[in-house]
Amino acid sequence: LNTATAAQEVQATQEAITEVLKEVGEAPQQAEMLLRQINAVPSEQKPNYLRILANIGTKKALDFVANAFTNSDAATQKAALNALTNWSDVSATSELYKIGKTTTDATYLDQAVGGFVRAVNASKQTPTQKVLMLRKAMNMAKTVAQQESILKELVRNRTFNALIFAGQYLNEPALQQTAAQVVINAALASKDFQGENVRALLSKAINITNNSALKEAAQKYLAEMPKGEGFVSLFNGKDLTGWKGLVANPIARAKMHPDTLAAKQAKADEIMRKGWMVKDGELLFTGHGDNLCTIKKYGDFEMYVDWKIEPKGDAGIYLRGSPQVQVWDTSRVEVGAQVGSGGLYNNQKNPSKPLKVADNAINDWNTFRILMKADRVTVWLNGELVVDNVTLENYWDRKQPIFPTEQLELQAHGTLVAYRDIYVRELPRPEPFTLNDQEKKEGFKVLFDGTNMFEWIGNTTDYVIEDGSMVIYPNRGGKGNLYTKDEYSDFEYRFEFMLTPGANNGLGIRAPLEGDAAYVGTELQILDNEAEIYKSLQPYQYHGSAYGIIPAKRGYLKPVGEWNYQEVIVKGSKVKVTLNGTVILDGDLAEASKNGTADHRDHPGLSRTSGHIGYLGHGDVVRFRNIRVKDLTVPIVVEQPVVEEKVIEKKKRRNK
Repeated sequence: LNTATAAQEVQATQEAITEVLKEVGEAPQQAEMLLRQINAVPSEQKPNYLRILANIGTKKALDFVANAFTNSDAATQKAALNALTNWSDVSATSELYKIGKTTTDATYLDQAVGGFVRAVNASKQTPTQKVLMLRKAMNMAKTVAQQESILKELVRNRTFNALIFAGQYLNEPALQQTAAQVVINAALASKDFQGENVRALLSKAINITNNSALKEAAQKYLAEMPKGEGFVSLFNGKDLTGWKGLVANPIARAKMHPDTLAAKQAKADEIMRKGWMVKDGELLFTGHGDNLCTIKKYGDFEMYVDWKIEPKGDAGIYLRGSPQVQVWDTSRVEVGAQVGSGGLYNNQKNPSKPLKVADNAINDWNTFRILMKADRVTVWLNGELVVDNVTLENYWDRKQPIFPTEQLELQAHGTLVAYRDIYVRELPRPEPFTLNDQEKKEGFKVLFDGTNMFEWIGNTTDYVIEDGSMVIYPNRGGKGNLYTKDEYSDFEYRFEFMLTPGANNGLGIRAPLEGDAAYVGTELQILDNEAEIYKSLQPYQYHGSAYGIIPAKRGYLKPVGEWNYQEVIVKGSKVKVTLNGTVILDGDLAEASKNGTADHRDHPGLSRTSGHIGYLGHGDVVRFRNIRVKDLTVPIVVEQPVVEEKVIEKKKRRNK
């Protein structure tokens, strides 16, 4: 390499040295060997070594090449830029960006943009992350050709943030054809990308594109797009419309008189306008003040939001008025920030840390996708799954579940933070189940209302909430037991269930948390009686039976796919099961087992006088809803109506 002069010979030698070096240890060791060689050769020979450093990579190699570009002669500078534009991974894009933003040389700028785009294309980054990088590249692009090359690369990444970003270029004649292609391809990628904002961008793109096949596909998609708001922009890029200041916490706000709340809100809004501002289309927190809150309250939703922080930064996204999806500088190891952003920071019982670190560098933009359904939260950071269907706990009162609806908040934590592209799509859900008046009088308690699993312990991961129901899925584990948080002795239990073909589950009563509940407790069978695979079961194994002890009557289940209503009354050793209005089991466990159980097995659970109620998964899809219980050991207390003091005072005056 020190004697080669012809360009072809130099390149071949560089590749040969790269292959030899890769046989020696790991990349850092290879880079060290090469750097020692570079320092030993005359300065005029050093440029030929930079391309080999690019092939190997490592932080130290990158720093060396970046320094060579900044502090060397023209020949070395040219070789350094060539090395950066052909780097082995995306790590050189930060240096290419610096060059692109500062150089006055048009050739260097063109080379920096081209190298940046090629690195993004070749990388294994997620599509969401690639869009963020390409959007950053657009900040250094100065020519139409450079901008066009970025948009063309954007076409490959069919994400929501690509759709929104490309939409900004639909009005620029030189770029609108490619921008329209990005918008249409991104919109067609997911049926969830819907709503007036998406509809408007897609309609504009259809009118612009000269690609007839793309136009036809987009028109069909637009015609089939459901009506409704879909994704709504919470930030208009101009002002703080739709936002308000923070007043106390959800519990305290609920207790305030409307006049008091209005007065406090006015004061909070005044503080908010001092701490939050809009600049260059970005929503900025200046580091002084309190949280920024949506005026509207949200239940189940999907949210996209871009954010970036300064060194030592700390922020977060409050969901339903509760902290929080964490945002912080991962270098703050003294507070545990090395785990990364996106975790549910204030959780105590459920996971609080993210699954991986997916943060971008400080002062670079990040994208959150947050999905909140019932009491569960899923978070993607820059396209990486960091929180997977985790229960969000009620920080303000851990004795109650997360609020069914509340405001969203951008946390103010004393450091500068910026937001952009804030979009929310509300997800439909049934109204929470409530007791009827008679059940309230009788002392029933709701155990599952379709919005949370606060009253349950055990396998709360594989039992999920879906459309107001509690569902167990085989592909999420499918097995494992879910138990009531409290124990019960004598009780009346009411619930609805829906079977799938061949489904098998069970209702455990007076069960401990460990062991096979069919034996260490007592199991009331939940089963698709008509499935062919169960035609040879014993009578005590069919639906409603006290498993292995007392058989239940058959023939009263509704067809698979329909909801069944079941009541279970347990008093002492007596058990009564009513299915869809018909009593299918009414027996005495002690009497039935005094001479041995029907299945001739040991059932130590028969001696238990109290325990948990649970659903016993066997790897089949079963749905449950509207679950309530009445503790028969607790006397019913009829509350007397409370007479307000004002009413009493009026009566006193009238009596006088």
